[in-house]
Amino acid sequence: MILFPARAVHTMDRGRPRADAVLVDEGRVVAVGTVDELRAHGEATLDDRFADKVLLPGFVEAHSHSFEGGQWAHTYCGWFDRADPEGRVWSGCHSIDEVVARLSEVETAMSDPGAPLFAWGLDPIYFPGDRLEARHLDAVSEHRRIFVMHASGHLATVNSAVIDDAGLADGPADEAVPRGADGRPTGELLEPAGMARAGDLFPSYYRAMKSEGGLRAFGRLARNAGITTLTDLGSTNLANPKVRERWRAITDDPSFPARVSIFHNPAFGGGLDEQVAMVVGLREESTEKLRFGHVKFILDGSIQGFTARLRPPRYLPAPDGSDRGNGLWLVPPDEVADRLAAFHGAGLLVHAHCNGDEAVDVYLDAIERVLTDAPRPDHRHTVQHCQLTTADQYRRMAALGACANVFANHTWYWGDQHHDVTVGPDRSQRMNAAATALAAGVPLSMHCDAGVTPLGSLHVAWCAVNRRTPSGRVLGADERISVHEALTAITVGAAYQLKMDHEIGSIRPGLRADFAVLDDDPYEVDPMALRDIGVWGTVLGGVPQPADGRS
Repeated sequence: MILFPARAVHTMDRGRPRADAVLVDEGRVVAVGTVDELRAHGEATLDDRFADKVLLPGFVEAHSHSFEGGQWAHTYCGWFDRADPEGRVWSGCHSIDEVVARLSEVETAMSDPGAPLFAWGLDPIYFPGDRLEARHLDAVSEHRRIFVMHASGHLATVNSAVIDDAGLADGPADEAVPRGADGRPTGELLEPAGMARAGDLFPSYYRAMKSEGGLRAFGRLARNAGITTLTDLGSTNLANPKVRERWRAITDDPSFPARVSIFHNPAFGGGLDEQVAMVVGLREESTEKLRFGHVKFILDGSIQGFTARLRPPRYLPAPDGSDRGNGLWLVPPDEVADRLAAFHGAGLLVHAHCNGDEAVDVYLDAIERVLTDAPRPDHRHTVQHCQLTTADQYRRMAALGACANVFANHTWYWGDQHHDVTVGPDRSQRMNAAATALAAGVPLSMHCDAGVTPLGSLHVAWCAVNRRTPSGRVLGADERISVHEALTAITVGAAYQLKMDHEIGSIRPGLRADFAVLDDDPYEVDPMALRDIGVWGTVLGGVPQPADGRS
């Protein structure tokens, strides 16, 4: 047994919410209490490296993507400064000219003239005036194919070389490939339906990010943020045994510092019955650090990309007064209930991406229909993102036994844009409504959706507690929640939604000894300093995992 004394231990367990030390044996918590109390359990090795640190349950990121580590194989051109897995901070690009300059520098250094240039993190909503189009990227190269993924992952922009190579100008004229006044594609590609038309570039973009090095970087970034359990929320290739074998080899390595729960995305390929059988079978392949057996649907797109589905009054008009439409359905609404019924009937957990409130209506309708036909206690089907979820929808979620995983980071990263550009001052105040969810009795977690925004549970909590935007606005003061409520959401709340709260999420006897190790106490610092607390690292299964630069 190992005895870890600390400055404070916050257990997130009502039975004993605070203690002075934790006793660990064979990777699990034996007891919490004072040092003298814990010595009564028998002889233990004293490890006092955390004597001046604060221990919390390891943070649980219930909506992330494994490409957070591997996307750094491509060029970052987002608005905010961002640190890569090696600790280098890449400055943000604050204009189209800066994006073009960064890509031009990279293109000049590329030795293979036939290799495509991939970039990521872009969001034109931050730029006044024009959106990034093919004509801008043609200034980087008229010959090399260029594919720039937007920050949301729901849009991409390509240059004329891609338009011509893929025959996009001769393809169907529809909303997935917007066209300019001249009838030629602008270079923006909306959602998978549009991006898939870029030939091999769309799958190649993601394939390059799934390397072993990228997956290991995913774990390092988690450890550096105090996260001990990650999700890969929406894998499309779990039918490939080589993919599962690679994940097993990586997570079985004692040096990999996190547990990973991988959800199957059934949007692409294969019959529904076959996919249900595959996911059920995969549960038998789960290990201590790797979990299969859950499913994710993606119903709509991105609000800042104007591809999410919104209830009236929908989006604000464009600057020229034109109607922005109402986004795209990624799953036809009349198919959602049938798809959910197939997985629900097999006893599987289904999380659904619903950025817009109209998408939430469709998913809740599906849950209600499925539960009417096939009641199932403790299903924990979860609405993901909940950007515009309303009070009536949260009350309905509670009645249906559904959960909410709120994308709290949106208040910081896009709050000003939602206020000024997408939905206006009123609805932007109501976005990411964690307080309303809790008041309705909905089980709550919150997430960062890495790599859309960086891994960082303390930043997620900071956003929900303070609701500040980069301009200094407090966006929806009455939707702020307490520090304790926010920490609960990123620990036991997230563990509950992954059906892992019997193993992780709190520090209590019998659970896995997974801890976040902090330099300061989140219950004592100014709430505005919550995201600035230093992270020493984590403890995973009783084994200390220091962050980069710590020991």
